[in-house]
Amino acid sequence: MRIALDAMGGDYAPEAIVKGAVLAAQEIDKSATIVLIGKEDVVNGLLKEYGYTGSNITVVNASQVIEMGEHPTKALTQKPDSSIAVGFGMMKMQKADAFCSAGNTGAMLVGAMFSVKAIEGILRPPIANFVPKLSGGYGIILDVGANADCKPEVLEQFGELGSIYAKYVLDIQNPKVGLMNLGEEEGKGTTVIQATYQRLKANANINFIGNIEGRDLFNDKADVIVCDGYTGNIILKMAESIYDILHEKGMKDPFFEKFNYEAEGGSPILGVNGNVVIGHGVSSPVAICNMVLQAQKMISSKVWERFKKNYSA
Repeated sequence: MRIALDAMGGDYAPEAIVKGAVLAAQEIDKSATIVLIGKEDVVNGLLKEYGYTGSNITVVNASQVIEMGEHPTKALTQKPDSSIAVGFGMMKMQKADAFCSAGNTGAMLVGAMFSVKAIEGILRPPIANFVPKLSGGYGIILDVGANADCKPEVLEQFGELGSIYAKYVLDIQNPKVGLMNLGEEEGKGTTVIQATYQRLKANANINFIGNIEGRDLFNDKADVIVCDGYTGNIILKMAESIYDILHEKGMKDPFFEKFNYEAEGGSPILGVNGNVVIGHGVSSPVAICNMVLQAQKMISSKVWERFKKNYSA
């Protein structure tokens, strides 16, 4: 198992990334290797500085860096030896089983779509995120930002992808799928949402329980929450702000600690040929560690192979 990690991506790179890799190296399976991609002399210098003496971190040189504000497509074209381009190149050549980065989100999306590419049959790969449940564990919400405007057939696919992920990565048997709407009744919502409802209702491959409202986000009504990326991103950013507000006011609670982006470390892109996880730009070493551990779980569950099998059948 080889987990590629962009050492140069993120607001606090490369220091926070290398520290996170060192933390993850202590927790991942002994047979797994973390491959740090970045400026070799810098990365090796930091590993030495942080006292790393293990054997499950290797370094692959990438001489260029895609900065956070750069245009994604232009940057990938003009910087073929950037850490993001090299990471996707490794995945494409099957030299890495997963690729994680807290760097330029747009470049990660473009790289995923045009390098490893979407699985045949997948219309629009979504970015997923995790929803803490009051009863314990997590659900999954998708999309949270990759596709702002979605057709009914795309949203239906989100329900299928989310169900597969929830079953095999989150260990939820027969996950319940809910459609985010402004009311529970079947006839509520925009024409797109109404059409999506009918498609999900007729889909025998998922356990569709109907519409859910914003207040159902953290209860057990649905394990998989389907929405377009516009709605999902607003929900995600609002949840992050709740954690920040409570933290500022000195209020701590185990449930709300799960709202901290560090808890899972990153958001997977579902429906591409490989395991890709995008981290928060401000990722700390703890967040990087958890992102690597999430990638390990995705590899172990063979989730992208299950997506592929589902759509090639």
